[in-house]
Amino acid sequence: MRITILTVPDCPNAPVVRDRLTAALDGREVGIELVEVSGEGDAARWGMTGSPTVLIDGTDPFAISGAPPSVSCRLYRDAEGRADGAPSVQALREALAGAHRIPSPNPSRPQLGGQPPTS
Repeated sequence: MRITILTVPDCPNAPVVRDRLTAALDGREVGIELVEVSGEGDAARWGMTGSPTVLIDGTDPFAISGAPPSVSCRLYRDAEGRADGAPSVQALREALAGAHRIPSPNPSRPQLGGQPPTS
């Protein structure tokens, strides 16, 4: 499993989402890559719809259909509808569990490694 956090420079929620991911992983050894995205073009290439965006194996499990690429702040809603700057630990656990059950839609897609995915 590969986890990437896409963030704008100095995003106050980047450390929050990283800490929540660490908690959601429950001690599993998984590398978390932090990638700073500074322009709309890079946001479009990465599929970033706000900062922070979490990618699990190259897919945003919290994607909202039709959301445009953006280098703005991103808000996440919890089960009660409250807004937060990062997904909850429980939402991240569910996304991580889903990544184990659902095969990648494009298994030939190259792994992310500091470069935006190519189409």
